[in-house]
Amino acid sequence: MADAVTMVDVLEARRRIGSLIHRTSLSQSAALTQRTGQPILLKNEHQQLTGSFKLRGATNAVLALSDDERRRGVAAASTGNHGRALAHAAKAAGSRAVICMSSLVPANKVEAIKALGADARIIGMSQDDAQVEVDRLVREEGLIEVPPFDKAEVIAGQGTLGLEIVEDAPALDAVLVPLSGGGLIAGVALAVKTLSPKTRVIGVSMERGAAMVACLAAGKPVMVEELETLADSLGGGIGLENRHTFSMVRELVDETILLTEREIAAGIAHAYNEEREVIEGAAAVGIGAILAGKFAPAGPTAVVLSGKNIDMGVHGQIVAGTHPVFGELA
Repeated sequence: MADAVTMVDVLEARRRIGSLIHRTSLSQSAALTQRTGQPILLKNEHQQLTGSFKLRGATNAVLALSDDERRRGVAAASTGNHGRALAHAAKAAGSRAVICMSSLVPANKVEAIKALGADARIIGMSQDDAQVEVDRLVREEGLIEVPPFDKAEVIAGQGTLGLEIVEDAPALDAVLVPLSGGGLIAGVALAVKTLSPKTRVIGVSMERGAAMVACLAAGKPVMVEELETLADSLGGGIGLENRHTFSMVRELVDETILLTEREIAAGIAHAYNEEREVIEGAAAVGIGAILAGKFAPAGPTAVVLSGKNIDMGVHGQIVAGTHPVFGELA
């Protein structure tokens, strides 16, 4: 049984990383507030250094390593944003970083990782394929794995985002959080539920390959096929040997919502046209859930915009309404 992640861990993470990350703003969306009749607050985590929330957990995990472990270097499987964050954190700590990704990871994310000096490797067609190479690096070359979500220090680092939300808006009815492997929502839910127990935490994911939702339905971690999706950062499984996030999500998350690709695209387009923000598909799911009527706010609601690292060609097509998702296959 894994040691539980606690609020003490979240507070310690904030002490470690506070000077190395941005405290991102929580701003009211005039358009969504008018649409729903309830205050809708956007947690602008896409404005974080490296363009996503992942920097919080990666930085905390690297700083928690011993000097010897940092000298050996770090490795991770990633859909892009964790790899970029880990590359950034490792570079700052003087460590080697090897980031393993599948061929589904967008090229702009791969190039951003390379630009930070990390060794970026494309392995197979899924996160599971990439994980095989990570396991080899740990076994044969002695690198330290810093997984993207199922690690106590990573979860605690992401929990600092939840701390900020409750401090800036202490009377929330709900928080909408992108849901993938569960590192973000587990940390956010831990902080939110500890400080504001009545606040609901809602996980939002895509219909195409939502691994955590499938695992919750099965009552245990299961294998889920990874599919191409506009919410590419939400792809990948949770690991059959999941130690932390499955149990935390099952215990702390009140509800899950799944979106179609067209609904995700609508969230991206709204963020640009109404909020003047560029966000990626994974970050748009909370907005998408509101626009689709799949979440009806009953009071003040925070929506986590988790990242902005979208391919700008794809973004342009979505904003223009010419992306294939708007066609016959939508």
